[in-house]
Amino acid sequence: MSVINYPPEEIYKTPKFGKRNFEHIILWMLSNNDECQWSDFTEKPLELSLSTLSKYLSMLKGRGYVDNYARGHYKITPEGQKRFHEVSGVLRKKRKLNYPPDVIKRRRNYDHWILWMVYNNDYLKWSNFLEEPLSINQSSLSKNMNLLMDKRFVIKENKRYRITQSGKMEYSRMLQNYDLDRQSILDDETKRIEEITKKTVNFFENYDIKNEDIQFRFLNNVLRLDYTRVKAMLRDEEEFNKILLFLSINHPDQYPNSISMEDFSNTYGIKKSKLEYYIDEIVENQIYPIKFFKLVMSPDEYYYFQENERLEIMLRAITEDYITKYTYLGKLFSRTLDLRAILNNILDDICGLLFNEYFRETLTEFLHQYINYLAYKIEAKVELRERYEKLEGIIWRDMIDLFQSQSSGGLKNQYNEKIREIDKDLESNPDNIDLYNTKISILLYYAQFDDALKLLEEMLEIFQENEIDIKMKKASVFRRMREIESGLDIINELLEKYPENNDLLNYKVYWLQFLNRKEEALQLIQDLVDKVPDNGTYHDTYGEILMYYEEYEQAIEKFLKAIEVAKDEWYINQTYIKLGICYKMLENYDLALKNLKKGRELTRKSSTDDDTKEKWLTIVDLFINEINEFL
Repeated sequence: MSVINYPPEEIYKTPKFGKRNFEHIILWMLSNNDECQWSDFTEKPLELSLSTLSKYLSMLKGRGYVDNYARGHYKITPEGQKRFHEVSGVLRKKRKLNYPPDVIKRRRNYDHWILWMVYNNDYLKWSNFLEEPLSINQSSLSKNMNLLMDKRFVIKENKRYRITQSGKMEYSRMLQNYDLDRQSILDDETKRIEEITKKTVNFFENYDIKNEDIQFRFLNNVLRLDYTRVKAMLRDEEEFNKILLFLSINHPDQYPNSISMEDFSNTYGIKKSKLEYYIDEIVENQIYPIKFFKLVMSPDEYYYFQENERLEIMLRAITEDYITKYTYLGKLFSRTLDLRAILNNILDDICGLLFNEYFRETLTEFLHQYINYLAYKIEAKVELRERYEKLEGIIWRDMIDLFQSQSSGGLKNQYNEKIREIDKDLESNPDNIDLYNTKISILLYYAQFDDALKLLEEMLEIFQENEIDIKMKKASVFRRMREIESGLDIINELLEKYPENNDLLNYKVYWLQFLNRKEEALQLIQDLVDKVPDNGTYHDTYGEILMYYEEYEQAIEKFLKAIEVAKDEWYINQTYIKLGICYKMLENYDLALKNLKKGRELTRKSSTDDDTKEKWLTIVDLFINEINEFL
């Protein structure tokens, strides 16, 4: 066994002020040894905690600095060597920072200043924003930095601020607001694309992806669908890329060369259940602000295409052309619009031109949904300024009426029907708060947030004794609208009125976490468990907050305490699942499986609603399958 070289004490010892630079310690070890094992970091003299080591190794692997070539064995990559020399150089001398040009500074949009800085510098410290030439005041900096971190555009690691992949996309959009020369914008965008394409080329080589259409769609997906959004659950970026590859292969243009989920799973080494789950999240649940359309040919044959790609733009143009034509002629000659005739004409035009004839039957059903989608998209335009836009609005409103009369109806029809039913029940039973809560659920399901807030205000006048519950629902609505500060204001107002309500303090902990105010959240939950040590809910909350910030060892302690204090509570199945996930992140797979399976067993027996139960069972299965891959 080779002798391990350890860094000088000044590198790994905890300084009097601040924390150890764990990135520097790990890179020093890997740069000065042929390889390192897990124990080389956790034993003396370094004694890194399991959670810290797991967190930083995952981060360094994700950035391509470290190669985990065998279980528990790590080597530094050429990119890692560059990063090590960079970090070492930064510690030896003061860095020269790049600052925003005058055209950006003139507007005093501090969030734009921050984005520019973190994009154009490797990392920033808090003081870099306070010092000249920026001189942002503390309150403005805190407000804007929290906003950017809440949106996951900026992350904080070891008191250093860095830009995320989502932040790079936002930076590209931000540049369009300024009168920068075209070449500057293109240079910045090129820098971002080059960074991604380096990894993409390696991915193509590893999996022998040679079809240029698939390559183009894959690169487009990688640029638009940010991995960091799913990183908390899907730790392996390569698996995320495989999911995007599945979407890229199964495109209508590739017919008949599609691949089933089962065959893809076997060919590319990804669990079918994991593939199904994330495809459903991307396509059906739209976890990204990108609309995907799906064509179902058989139970194991699917095709996908995106809004605003070439195929959809052409489909939209042809569809809108026929809709406009038939509406004009119908009004001119007082004809009744025939939905079947419209659909047949569209099908005749697109089959053979845009889609293979093989898709004709599926497209017949798909067009019903697609025309509804276009109709509500046009109707959603609040301002119709030009005459043509007003005419367009009238045309598509007619189409909505046509679909309601000649087909099964769209989402808005369903929404209106549900609202009519609940309003009728409320007329006959106006004092039933359960009916009001049901109406709130309907409004939220259909994203009618403003109407939900108005109804909650009405409820406050009628059901004053339920003030806390109703106002907390308002706070939750604001959170769904991404107005988290407004939700926190409501909680603080309630706490002024009900200072002894511990559950409100528990809610506040979560809202502080949503705003990424970590220290305040941890201090508040610590005060709460000290004050009420026998309440398992508060220990469970404590564990969740620590888990969110990847402090898994401490989170385990809190979850175990929650189970000890409240082993029969309704939520304890979720506690076991979260406990299992923490053990998994620390690579303690035996305890991870034990707790995940216990959580699964309790979930199956629980009396919670089917949707909640299905959600937790899906999460359990994903993590169990992932662990089994390591064993």
